[in-house]
Amino acid sequence: MDTTTLDLEKMKTSAGNACRLMKVLSNPDRLMLLCQLSQGEKRVGELEEILGILQPTLSQQLTVLREEELVTTRREGKNIYYQIASPQALAVMNVLFDQFCGPQAGASE
Repeated sequence: MDTTTLDLEKMKTSAGNACRLMKVLSNPDRLMLLCQLSQGEKRVGELEEILGILQPTLSQQLTVLREEELVTTRREGKNIYYQIASPQALAVMNVLFDQFCGPQAGASE
């Protein structure tokens, strides 16, 4: 097997991983959750209050993020804290923030 074939296989795997991440990010609630978590660890109650996402939907979307290993949790007493666990997701969120939410967003349009 030559290096071109190996590179193509690696590229296919990477493309699959990127598509999986983009699919998770394509949900507005999950995108907003990750945007908040890109700013630092947050309690479930904080996320609910900041984003106005009702508890059943919030729990469902946080479960997806956990299952996709994009976030991790820690418990402190009765509180569960979430933080981004994926460096790739954090990098994408930083770009999206700069492009769509930051002070320069849309400046060239």
